[in-house]
Amino acid sequence: MAEWVNATVKEVKNWTDSLFSLVVNAPVDPFIAGQFAKLGLEIDGQRVQRAYSYVNAPNNPDLEFYLVDVPDGKLSPRLHALQAGDSLMVTKEAAGFFVVDEVPECDTLWMLATGTAIGPYLSILQQGENLARFQHIVLVHATRYAADLSYLPLMQQLQQSYSDKLRIQTVVSREQVAESLTGRVPALIESGELESRVGLTIDAESSHVMLCGNPQMVRDTQQVLMTSREMRKHLKRKPGHITSEHYW
Repeated sequence: MAEWVNATVKEVKNWTDSLFSLVVNAPVDPFIAGQFAKLGLEIDGQRVQRAYSYVNAPNNPDLEFYLVDVPDGKLSPRLHALQAGDSLMVTKEAAGFFVVDEVPECDTLWMLATGTAIGPYLSILQQGENLARFQHIVLVHATRYAADLSYLPLMQQLQQSYSDKLRIQTVVSREQVAESLTGRVPALIESGELESRVGLTIDAESSHVMLCGNPQMVRDTQQVLMTSREMRKHLKRKPGHITSEHYW
């Protein structure tokens, strides 16, 4: 059974009306970049909890989580209403296997995310450990609108720090935006448009694809990669080319 500790809100970053980040301080155990914790609040005598990935690097004591305020949600509107100094609960021990250590050797590591699922990639890239074995890293963030690209400045900062190793690409589905591709990730892979823009190919010989986000995007992208690129899901007992995690 998970052990819970008290956390104190340090900052609430409001990106849009519905997107926000919570920065908290809490005595959690060390975690691996890419893992998640559960946040909880006592509501009507019961602890309501949800899982959220760490955005911050493990060596940063300011614990950051990227959330969307679901209007009818039991927890997210309450979390959005928190202010600096307020309290909440967080699981002491992180969980999850969506970490770079689980990714096999390859030339190009593709990190594909929709919405708030950009979080684990930002944690991995800010930490910067065990990435030297990849010649190229591609970070793709897909959202509905340009205003939803909350962490684009951080992505650009990371790109500068990694020099030629890291390439970033934004995708916006519901409007035309300069420098962004328009559409859905699976279709942009199937058409070759994503690879053309980035300047690298996605193939079973040289690539590994990490998928994190909307379950439909993950399923559809997996299908495209398996049928048109002859890639397969990565399993410990049978190494492959696709590692995925669903965000609800």
